[in-house]
Amino acid sequence: MKTFRCDCGSSLYFENSQCLACGRVIGYLPDAQQLSALEPLDKNNWLALLNRKSYRQCSNYSGYQVCNWMVSDSDSNNLCISCRLNNVIPNLSEPQNIMLWYRAEQAKRRLLYTLFSLNLSVVGREQDPRKGLCFEFLQDGVQHGEFDNNVGESQHIVVTGHYSGKITINMREAEHGARIEMREKMNERYRTLLGHFRHESGHYYWEHLIHGTDKIDSFRELFGDERIDYQSALSGYYEHGPPPAWQDVWISPYASAHSWEDWAETWAHYLHMVDTVETAHDFGFSIHGSDISAAPSAGMQMSEGYFTPTVFDVLLDDWRRLSVALNALNRSMGLDDAYPFVICEAVLNKLQYIHQIVTEASRQSSLVFAPSQTGEAD
Repeated sequence: MKTFRCDCGSSLYFENSQCLACGRVIGYLPDAQQLSALEPLDKNNWLALLNRKSYRQCSNYSGYQVCNWMVSDSDSNNLCISCRLNNVIPNLSEPQNIMLWYRAEQAKRRLLYTLFSLNLSVVGREQDPRKGLCFEFLQDGVQHGEFDNNVGESQHIVVTGHYSGKITINMREAEHGARIEMREKMNERYRTLLGHFRHESGHYYWEHLIHGTDKIDSFRELFGDERIDYQSALSGYYEHGPPPAWQDVWISPYASAHSWEDWAETWAHYLHMVDTVETAHDFGFSIHGSDISAAPSAGMQMSEGYFTPTVFDVLLDDWRRLSVALNALNRSMGLDDAYPFVICEAVLNKLQYIHQIVTEASRQSSLVFAPSQTGEAD
């Protein structure tokens, strides 16, 4: 994630809705993939100083302040291209849900920023009602749901996950204390809201980029056979845990549960790498006298001389140096490692494979912003 500049010259960050230096209203322009200072044109329209075009605030921006994305004047939808992917939003009659929704939207927009930067097609439910991407932000029907050890079979619980394009997020994941408690309960060293979005998007893209294509055989060679019963595999993982030497094959213990989870975990780590390296490059990071390169976003690599493995090697080298530095900085602050993982050779091959899949998809893809209806949970 890069930083941006206000018209006054001050730095802007991705979540900003106002410049703290000059006081101007700020909005993200999805068509330009940039933040821009805004000047009011009339009651509903704003002039973006970045490109002198007219925009409206997303209705979730003007109505709830949970979004900072803009809608082009030529677009009749009241929602931005991020919010129109929402299928269900939290029950807003509960005041704390506004803050939880805001945190979830922050993570979701960061995911979409990376997907758009990689030129990956994002197809919503209006264009593909059966398998289009959509999001549901839900609450458990009991006090703690999946976060509780004592949930009866008759009680409704919400499990964060993916099914046929629908990404469900349990809103308890947006409560910092509850998420950390669950991280300890599950013996995880890393659990973040953004990590959930990246992981679940991996399931979505597996269906679109691997399933039913000629890539399924190469996928099975690296990740395993997805035809193995998924529920049985998960039950075995939760009962027995990962294999003793899981670090030699998988990026995380959970990746060992099933080939689908291996793909989704590795996909999430690829997005971790791309986004964090972009941030470091934007801030001019240099480690041991060597600059961090620009993130090799697949959508930017379209020239005739482009060679996928070479670009991935640069990304991996930068990531290894950067993650070591990040962990050292965190330890200096008395915090847990920012990246508590080891990339073994088997995982390296999987990451390179995902880089190749993303690169090929970006060459064939044009960005598709398909609107989706927003409904409020009961």
